[in-house]
Amino acid sequence: METNPLEHRVRRRLAEWKAAGLLRVLRPPAGVDLSSNDYLNLSTHPIIIDRLARAVRREGCGSTGSRLLRGDRDVFGAVERRFADFKRAEGSLYFSSGYLANIGVVTTIAERGDVVFSDERNHASLIDGIRLSAATRVVFPHNDAGRLAELLAKTPDVGSRAGHRFVVVESLFSMDGDFAPLAEYAALGRSAGASLIVDEAHAVGIYGARGSGLIEASGVGDDVFVSINTAGKALGVSGAFVAGPRWAIDYLVQRARPFVFSTAPPPALADALDASLDVIAAEPERRERLASRVRRVRTRLVHAGITVSADGSQILPIVIGDNDRAVAVALALQADGFDVRAIRPPTVPPGTARLRVSVNQALSDETIERFAVSIAAALKEVGLCSAGSS
Repeated sequence: METNPLEHRVRRRLAEWKAAGLLRVLRPPAGVDLSSNDYLNLSTHPIIIDRLARAVRREGCGSTGSRLLRGDRDVFGAVERRFADFKRAEGSLYFSSGYLANIGVVTTIAERGDVVFSDERNHASLIDGIRLSAATRVVFPHNDAGRLAELLAKTPDVGSRAGHRFVVVESLFSMDGDFAPLAEYAALGRSAGASLIVDEAHAVGIYGARGSGLIEASGVGDDVFVSINTAGKALGVSGAFVAGPRWAIDYLVQRARPFVFSTAPPPALADALDASLDVIAAEPERRERLASRVRRVRTRLVHAGITVSADGSQILPIVIGDNDRAVAVALALQADGFDVRAIRPPTVPPGTARLRVSVNQALSDETIERFAVSIAAALKEVGLCSAGSS
């Protein structure tokens, strides 16, 4: 039977990806968690689980409609007000995912005639949001505040023609594990009249004295227009909050298509998120222990001859380069009982396939020691670990 043209095209591309070591597979969790974003282990916290279960019994499983139809509930408004206080913002709005929140913010706020300056390693959701907007996109080198300043200076002030300029960045980059120079961006935004939009997906719940994120830790809250805060990572639940001035939140309610035209999340998630904020406030030792575990993992890997910095975030990229070798190392670690995944293009640039090691606060010294020995051996097998001792 002759294959139809569409099937032929799809099968050809699947074969090409397989040959290039880029074919992905779905794999449920197995082994020690060193790949998820559950940095504080709140997804299994008994208080949060209990609040979720009780809320399901009270509210039901689904919201039954968009927030603007019958899907709204008092619990949504309550947790949005609480999260706004957490971020020290005037208001917040809860979206069903971080991806939708980023698309909703950028496509709603940025219009034709505006210019959006975007870090080259921004998350796909930010990139897609900028592409879907009618604004002009200007990409600047990763974390390069100097180059951003040059580009802002070269791009005429569009205020006279009713346009606006935005700088869009992540505070902690999900594949490189490095921090954005938020203080420098805040200063540039003030001097250039540009609005700063910050994705705090991997920072909220962890950094700052109250755990609200790197905006707090950097002291730039007054200079950030809006922040996007994923609730399915360190907060342990699901969805995302956009936090910012009340007028901007009101505008999103009216015009953000991913909010207006999506069925609202299950109302019980709002109760679970309220409990998550309770735990973050009541158990700062989880953040402190995470910082301790990060230092321990990084120190041990450096001692084992693995190229990572001695300090940094809870996300440790171990760049291998070759796609097949990255997969081979990941498979060897999985066979040893460690859930580490290979990250390949297009998630990361070509030639930078890597392991993304993600630290959580529950890791023991013994587990970290076993992992260091295992990864050193796996990297040695592919000729990438020649220094240090295991």
